[in-house]
Amino acid sequence: MKRPTMADVARHANVSKSTVSQYLNKRYHYMGEETKLRIEKAIQTLGYEANVLARSLKQKKTSTIGVIVANILHVFSTQIIRAIEDVCHEHDFHVIVCNADDDPAKEKKYIQMLRAKQVDGFIVFPTGENKALYEDLLQEDYPLIFIDRLVEGVAVDAFLLDNHAAVQLAVDHFLSKGHERIGIITTSLIHHVTPRVERMDAFGEILKHQAITFGRAYQRGLETRDIKAGLMEMLALEEPPTAILAGNDLALIEILKAVKAYKLRIPEDFALIGIDDIPFAGLFDPPLTTIAQPTFRMGKEAADLLIHKINGVEDLKSSQIHRFPPRLIQRASC
Repeated sequence: MKRPTMADVARHANVSKSTVSQYLNKRYHYMGEETKLRIEKAIQTLGYEANVLARSLKQKKTSTIGVIVANILHVFSTQIIRAIEDVCHEHDFHVIVCNADDDPAKEKKYIQMLRAKQVDGFIVFPTGENKALYEDLLQEDYPLIFIDRLVEGVAVDAFLLDNHAAVQLAVDHFLSKGHERIGIITTSLIHHVTPRVERMDAFGEILKHQAITFGRAYQRGLETRDIKAGLMEMLALEEPPTAILAGNDLALIEILKAVKAYKLRIPEDFALIGIDDIPFAGLFDPPLTTIAQPTFRMGKEAADLLIHKINGVEDLKSSQIHRFPPRLIQRASC
């Protein structure tokens, strides 16, 4: 059976092909409601489906974006992806998600693959090790946005938490509860991942400003597999911390595993605050005090800006660092 064409829809609706094209591209500005209804009914009656490939070739865009996350196991990453997908759905854009595992080689491979598929733009949680590749994208006027991280010398729009403010909220809350021996545990700092480094640096600056003496033993940036052992070493110090800040959701999960394995008590053995409000935070016993990021807002605004850049509404050459305020969610762990 012959596949219905745009011309068939136009004849059935008694309108021109260009009017059908305007309808399919959602350009309704000069189209009456009756005309829209006739075209919609004709499409349904004929079972017409737009030729996406032909439209892409004609418009020179695929209405597809690539999203490359550093670690899809992060709750933060999945929430950002959901927000991006919601925005793209509203604008009839498709999303291809790739997980780089914080591996520069995988990230490079995915960027090259997505370019071959002619995606219209990228949202990347950058590893930071492919600077030349990011610069190539910018030289070719590929719309590019970073999430959660900065790359020195690469001028693109970046969306991330105000990490100093997040640590300040946590430390202030610890102090309000009478804690002065405060520690921080986060995942590895070896690759200079922006939020980890910024949070660790902010921790030192804030305690110094508060005239609180703390040793390096109270600051740990560890591989995920080493966090449980690092926590127990910290608690075995002659003067162990009475409060611990988990620098991200992966660190928090490992700390909670240690709490269960060694039958520790929170907040009796140590008070605990986590940055990232993981879904089970309110269900844990005791419920966990957290610093929440506005992840859905971050993802939405990043996707909105990328689509505006793809559509020529925003200047491709402009760039800005967009910082978002954290929020303390007080529960029983501190």
